[in-house]
Amino acid sequence: MMDSDRYDDVSGPFEARYKAFLETISTLRPSLHRYCARMTGSVMDGEDVVQEALFEAYRKLDKFDDSRPLKPWLFRIAHNRCIDFLRKRGVRVEAETAVAVSELVEPTELPALGVGRALEHLVISLPPMERACVLLKDVFDYSLQETAELVDSTLGGVKAALHRGRSKIKAPPVAINSQAPENPELVQLMDLYVERFNRHDWDGLRELISADARLRVADVFAGRLDESGYFGVYQRWPFPWKMAVGQVDGEITVIMLRRGVDAWAPHSIIRFDVVNQKVERITDYFHCPWVLEAATSTILATS
Repeated sequence: MMDSDRYDDVSGPFEARYKAFLETISTLRPSLHRYCARMTGSVMDGEDVVQEALFEAYRKLDKFDDSRPLKPWLFRIAHNRCIDFLRKRGVRVEAETAVAVSELVEPTELPALGVGRALEHLVISLPPMERACVLLKDVFDYSLQETAELVDSTLGGVKAALHRGRSKIKAPPVAINSQAPENPELVQLMDLYVERFNRHDWDGLRELISADARLRVADVFAGRLDESGYFGVYQRWPFPWKMAVGQVDGEITVIMLRRGVDAWAPHSIIRFDVVNQKVERITDYFHCPWVLEAATSTILATS
């Protein structure tokens, strides 16, 4: 989960200039998310990191040398945000020591790995430095020198991290339990939330939410839920929809479903932070369809 104070400098509807900036980099957004999702190990954490990175980039636009390509600059900011995220989650030990190891690389390096979704999912087993180098070089096709610049390392350091990372990925895979730990109380709260949301029982919903709950709707709003008009937006959608409890990357979430020609289909994700059986924070990814598309698994409770 993201830290509770992450967006304290952003409140209310995002200003028009920021939305215009997001529009100019819209074609880069899915690839930034793809990278951050694989670095953090979660499509939702990845999108949260991307949003932080883009807001940081927006604030630094006046310092950007517009004679240089925009994409590497954004990737560098996003990479640093990923490392900050992983450090706070307590899994960055090797990321801080990788560039300090011997930069001698065996004369015959392992060939680059095949590019594909399978590789992207395998990198989560690697320490952050190796994970970043394999993603940037073998998935996003950056050169060794560009990768070194993005991860703030040397050419030798990147080669060493690539060699270690590729070796580990080519080794027999270790089984990982991707299922979220059972939490009956959380599931019960989510079931109540979904049931009341689908009935448009907004007063009943508010009983499940803390009085000072925070809301973030990607690219639209960040602030207090009670100042957002959030429920009214859903009430006005001109298409059939409903909510369902599900799992995304092993995390229990709420999934918004839209009615298609023949069946209901997943459309977007809503994530909660719950404290003492009250919803303290809601993050709605309605405007980020690439998040659900990039999920490793989605198991819906659609009944």
